[in-house]
Amino acid sequence: MFTKKEYKDFDRTLVLIVLLIFIIGCLAIYSAQQAKGLAFDKSFLLKQIIWLAIGSLVLAASISVSYQRFIDFAYIIYGINLGLLFLVLILGHTRLGAQRWFSIAGFAFQPSEFIKVSLILAVSNYIGSHQDEMSSLKNLIVPIMLFSIPFGLVVLQPDLGTAILLIPIFFSMLLMGGCRIKYLALMALTGMVSLPFAWQFLREYQKQRLLVFLNPNIDPLGSGYNIIQSKIAIGSGGLLGKGWLNGTQNQLNFLPERHTDFIFSVIGEEWGFVGAACVLALFFILTKKALDISRLTSDAYGTSVAGGIAVMLAMHVIINIGMTIGLMPVVGIPLPLVSYGGSSLVATLIAIGLLLNVGMRRSTF
Repeated sequence: MFTKKEYKDFDRTLVLIVLLIFIIGCLAIYSAQQAKGLAFDKSFLLKQIIWLAIGSLVLAASISVSYQRFIDFAYIIYGINLGLLFLVLILGHTRLGAQRWFSIAGFAFQPSEFIKVSLILAVSNYIGSHQDEMSSLKNLIVPIMLFSIPFGLVVLQPDLGTAILLIPIFFSMLLMGGCRIKYLALMALTGMVSLPFAWQFLREYQKQRLLVFLNPNIDPLGSGYNIIQSKIAIGSGGLLGKGWLNGTQNQLNFLPERHTDFIFSVIGEEWGFVGAACVLALFFILTKKALDISRLTSDAYGTSVAGGIAVMLAMHVIINIGMTIGLMPVVGIPLPLVSYGGSSLVATLIAIGLLLNVGMRRSTF
């Protein structure tokens, strides 16, 4: 299946880091489901392990053939994902005011989690095919269309968090692909000018989240409750934390969404500054490895894929942890490999598989 060189270049350290982060996530999910006064629901941890098994199979499949094959079929993969985004608006399951999920046999499937990887592949295909032409304004039309269609569909769900995440992924890939900074600045300025108009189309709960981000105390028992309790949890963890399964905000059920969006708050409370810093260090190493793969890859396709994935992982971490400490608005972005959620876990493992793939074959093309 693999040549001797590919086997030698397989990054075992990267796999070990991913496994360590996942184990930390399982410990945090287990603790989050141990809240006093609530029945322990072991199905969360069991489902997460099942999703890991599924994701591992997909990861293995994603490294079994050259990443160039994924580039060749990038537009087809992208088109299928767009079709699912259309379909979820019609047939999707509504939860917490958003229509983002397909519900299948007790498992929820979220297509917007996979559009990030699909977009990276599609834009990489275009950049690799036009690597000497990306400084021209006319050659930005296709990438902008590739970005705008899923961005609009995700906003309609609405999934503001994923929509926000697509922006730095797209901009960074254009920058790495040779797009002139003045064109990126023009696009950014256009987006900023449109913000007052976009405000009119936000739902009331989204507007309230943004207002609460500026001042959580305007609604301390409503929209601001999550941020306030999260900051209390992380702050009370101190240097070494209160111990696994001993977090008061977590175990006394004060901390909402503690197994998903606010799982870092559980880690901060129970494992303290040292534990939280170790988690951040693991993510830093993971992101640096992705950037190193991008930098050392000899072709534009692989460089773009690895670079896009590096930014995707980094922005996930920045936005999620920023939410938990009040530096970012609450937009429903999970912490990769840590937060409970099958779609997020499988999509992340696909991205990791592509990273490993590029790293193994970066000198082939």
